[in-house]
Amino acid sequence: MKKPTVHVTDHAVIRYLERVLGYDVETLRREIGQQVDRGVQLGATGVIIDGHCYKIDGHTVITILRRNTPDIRTGR
Repeated sequence: MKKPTVHVTDHAVIRYLERVLGYDVETLRREIGQQVDRGVQLGATGVIIDGHCYKIDGHTVITILRRNTPDIRTGR
C-alpha cells in the first residue's frame, strides 16, 4: 500500500474508529481505567496486564506498550 501524502492525527483515527467502525470509545476508556485503578491507588507509574505495560502519569494512562518491546526512540 502506497504511503499517503496527508497526515492523519490520532484524534482523527479515534473518531474513525468511533463513528465509522462503531467502536464505543468511552466503554474502552472505562475498561482501561478499571484495569489500572488498583495500581494508581498504590501510586504506580506503570502496570503490566496480560503482556502489556500501561504507563501512568498521576491519574492518567498516557500510553500502552507491549511488554519487553524496546522504545523506538532509545532502543531500550
